[in-house]
Amino acid sequence: MIVNLGEYLQLLGSKGFQFGEDAIGFIYFGKQYTNASEEMAKTALELTLKAQKTFDGSFYISLLELFTTNQIASRQEAIRFVRKENILTI
Repeated sequence: MIVNLGEYLQLLGSKGFQFGEDAIGFIYFGKQYTNASEEMAKTALELTLKAQKTFDGSFYISLLELFTTNQIASRQEAIRFVRKENILTI
């Protein structure tokens, strides 16, 4: 099981998603800026990649802000939220 954001980024890298140092820094910045948990940062990153097919920093931050503002604490809650709000159809 993947425990932290760093391991998740490594897994994504092994699947072909390449992140530059600037993107990795931004991913960690977004997590800290929104005070998001590891799980919410991983979920926001996953949903960003599913929606945009590449890393889009503004979309990622927007998701993190939505999750924290709406007190979403789990991956399942986040997925329900983006479906309910028609942000993504996954």
